[in-house]
Amino acid sequence: MNKLLLTSLISSTFFALTATSSVATIQAAELNFAHIETVGTSTIEAAADMAIINVQVSIEAGGAKKAKQKADEAVSQFMQRLLDAGVDKKHIQSANLQLNPQYEYVQNKPRKLTGYSANRQITVTVIELSNLNELLDSALVEGINQVNNIELKSSKEAEMMAQARQAAIKDAKQKAESLAKGFGEQVAGVWQVRYFPSQSHQPEMYRASMKMNADVAQTYQQGQVTVSDSVEAIFRLK
Repeated sequence: MNKLLLTSLISSTFFALTATSSVATIQAAELNFAHIETVGTSTIEAAADMAIINVQVSIEAGGAKKAKQKADEAVSQFMQRLLDAGVDKKHIQSANLQLNPQYEYVQNKPRKLTGYSANRQITVTVIELSNLNELLDSALVEGINQVNNIELKSSKEAEMMAQARQAAIKDAKQKAESLAKGFGEQVAGVWQVRYFPSQSHQPEMYRASMKMNADVAQTYQQGQVTVSDSVEAIFRLK
């Protein structure tokens, strides 16, 4: 039996993943023994217990100063409400002002300045998900009129990532052993591991480009956070 399993597939995979063809050639030359390459994956879910919300105030006024003033007032009052509600200042981030002229366009006529729009965003980390409704209600009261993003999070994300990593490793091993058994072989041990941790582990994202209403947070109370991981491994055969 030819014990060099999946040689052509492995060779093409190396050339796709390696930065230069010379390095790929060296790597391929080293694989002159019977082996199996697998990719282990895993996904872990948990109930969300916190959230990161990004809301925005968009104001239009006849003058730039007036638009800025109204936007600043809405942000300042909302931030004060957050502080009064016990939100730590470090969990509140207020973006810079965006001020843009607004024009009216009529065919065959010069554009006409009609006013200015002022936009400011606030990002809030909500440690207790049960407080989300109350915080959104506070935003409504102070004139915050748009939800840009609500990201559900878990306070146990680090533990979830560690579990997902170990589960991915176990999955890679089981696949290698199953493949080897199918070909009447045995796994001798791991020869190489390639692991590229994700730059961001994406929990479920909820986006809304609509005007806020007081019931919007109800849909997030039963949300799930998902963490995934993967690992590539090459196993020697006996």
